[in-house]
Amino acid sequence: MTPVAPPRGFPKREYQARLERAQRHMGAAGIDALLLTNEAEVRYFSGFHTPLWLSPTRPWFLVVPAAGRPIAVIPEIGAPLMHRTWLDDVRSWPAPRPEDDGVSLLADTLRDVRAATGRIGVLTGPETALRMPLDDYRRLLGLLPQAEVVDATSLVRALRMVKSEAELAKIGYICELASIAFDGVPALASVDRTLDRTFTAFKIALLQAGADDVPYLAGAAGPGGYGDVISPPDGRRLRRGDVVVLDAGAVYDGYFCDFDRNFAVGGAEDAARRAYDTLHRATQAGLDAARPGATCAEVHRAMRDVVVADGYACEAGERMGHGLGMQLTEWPSIRAGDRTVLSAGMALTLEPALAMAPGRCMVHEEVIVVRGGGARLLSRRAPRALPGA
Repeated sequence: MTPVAPPRGFPKREYQARLERAQRHMGAAGIDALLLTNEAEVRYFSGFHTPLWLSPTRPWFLVVPAAGRPIAVIPEIGAPLMHRTWLDDVRSWPAPRPEDDGVSLLADTLRDVRAATGRIGVLTGPETALRMPLDDYRRLLGLLPQAEVVDATSLVRALRMVKSEAELAKIGYICELASIAFDGVPALASVDRTLDRTFTAFKIALLQAGADDVPYLAGAAGPGGYGDVISPPDGRRLRRGDVVVLDAGAVYDGYFCDFDRNFAVGGAEDAARRAYDTLHRATQAGLDAARPGATCAEVHRAMRDVVVADGYACEAGERMGHGLGMQLTEWPSIRAGDRTVLSAGMALTLEPALAMAPGRCMVHEEVIVVRGGGARLLSRRAPRALPGA
């Protein structure tokens, strides 16, 4: 049965709550305005959702002041859509205009919110990028010589890591749709079928199940295991004993699922079944460890301990999961060095991996949400034994 889809978009109160939290943190950090340039952050505070972000031609800006609603400074092509969000101040210019692609308008906006002589927060830390030409950024700073630019990565990261119930409903829904599509893979991954045709059929199944799009679909196939899990498919024909992995990043209303499934084609050798069993138990160990107050490093160790105890090679610094939401991968990373403390409402993937032999590995991934009493699955749990084996 197809689950009921959550409403698209969010009510105004969702954005108001996000803004209030941000402005409290800004006040504590002495930040007069946030300057945001990337799709996820702009959408987080505004609700502006468009596929035009795929084009690198135009920059887009959102200014979050210390008081009052965010101000959009965007190309004219986006103004009608931005006016349909909860924002009431949308400033635009006829882009692209390389000689002044919104820079002077952005500088004027920062002056209007009294940030020209104050502290402007910009995301400069890990997993961030400045989505505007570096020359334009330098020009902006030249127009605001008294402003101090400070790193606001940790501030915005803390807001986005903990999801609202409305956000979690969207993630849970797309995870369920992907789980439904995965149920049909054994019929798609048959002997003599090419890997690229299997991928295409699975992507169609995801769309037919109700996904808006499938921006990410990777995987591999090989005898008893595979070499990596990030490759596009090729035209190789599946053979009896191959293990196929499909890693799906499908989207509903701008929120991702990200988990994989392994399948044996016409049966599997004992080594593949054993590796799969180890990964299933390692995932359970991670699920048990993912409680509020635990660190990502502790969750990583719980999974790695199972893998190593079963005699498999496993790099100590290997990432075994990550945050999830409006982006396929978000902060934090489940790795040995990540001391991020888990909080209720965080959506994460658990992704233990192991090396079976040189050039042959296996990976398993699930999506979870951290709750007060522990964690629960958002993806439908993979079968206990390797499917098809």
